[in-house]
Amino acid sequence: MTDMLVRLYEIPDLSGYTEKMEKIGVRVRRPNVWEKPLLLGWVKEHFTLSWSLECESAFAIRPPSCFIAVKDNALIGFACYDCTRLNFFGPTGVAAHAMGKGVGTMLLLSCLHAMKDGGYAYAIIGGVGPAGFYARAVGAMAIEGSSPGIYDFSLIDKKH
Repeated sequence: MTDMLVRLYEIPDLSGYTEKMEKIGVRVRRPNVWEKPLLLGWVKEHFTLSWSLECESAFAIRPPSCFIAVKDNALIGFACYDCTRLNFFGPTGVAAHAMGKGVGTMLLLSCLHAMKDGGYAYAIIGGVGPAGFYARAVGAMAIEGSSPGIYDFSLIDKKH
């Protein structure tokens, strides 16, 4: 899976997306530290253990380097940055029933704006699955020669 590069100085403003989320009753915010067990369990249940472990590292700093999407007091999505490596966006995921409503875009933009505010000019989206989504949403471009990049799991596959 290829990595992608985003020019943070050209990302869309959040205001229109914030209004859209308010209209559908979704709140995107940083999680509180006491929500950590709930978030990590949700990520592990709906996605993977490795994503949950990456997400856990977001709580090593204050405020956490992640955002959550909440509707009717239930988690429906999450997005992290600076977890696996500095200047990397991800992991991120949205519950199946909440897809197609702009939640993923809002989570992505929330993280990218936080990265921009933190002094980054560019962000790397590591091991991209939906490349078309990232290209449309934020103008992300493939980084040639970046596969498998840091996500080479060959050591994990070896038997000891």
